[in-house]
Amino acid sequence: MLRRWLWGPLSPLGLAIAALVILADQAHKAWMLHVYDIGAKGVVTVAPFLDLVLLWNKGISYGLLPQDSALGRWGLIVFAFAASLALIVWLARVTSPLMAAAIGLIIGGAIGNAIDRIVYGAVADFFAFHAFGFEWYVFNIADVAIVAGVLGLLYDSLFGGHKKVGNPTKM
Repeated sequence: MLRRWLWGPLSPLGLAIAALVILADQAHKAWMLHVYDIGAKGVVTVAPFLDLVLLWNKGISYGLLPQDSALGRWGLIVFAFAASLALIVWLARVTSPLMAAAIGLIIGGAIGNAIDRIVYGAVADFFAFHAFGFEWYVFNIADVAIVAGVLGLLYDSLFGGHKKVGNPTKM
């Protein structure tokens, strides 16, 4: 019975994507921190609209809800793993490969950032986009995966094939 809650026909796809996101995110962070040593370099301009920097985010997206205490940090870690478990339960029920991939992206991003909180006490962010006087928040590969996953879920909910097709008067 527990297997039915946690495993469905598209679970392998979603969980494989989650694993790839975690691997890519953690490998990139390890390289940026320990090989490239972005912390010692300061701001590195890659393009007129993109800089590489090191920012330690103790909050959630956009630095909201910063957590300076151990209790707050562990609260965010527990929340990330609880949300990931809920997404795994949802993944077991989806019938769309796009939805499975989107959920996998979100799970991978959430766990990737949770690993940072466990290992470093905060999430390592590196990419700073800016253009026309507007500066976007600093983010990482896990954040990109979460945003892409949410966009995938929105696309599937708006345009996916999950809606019944046919004459509404005969339903």
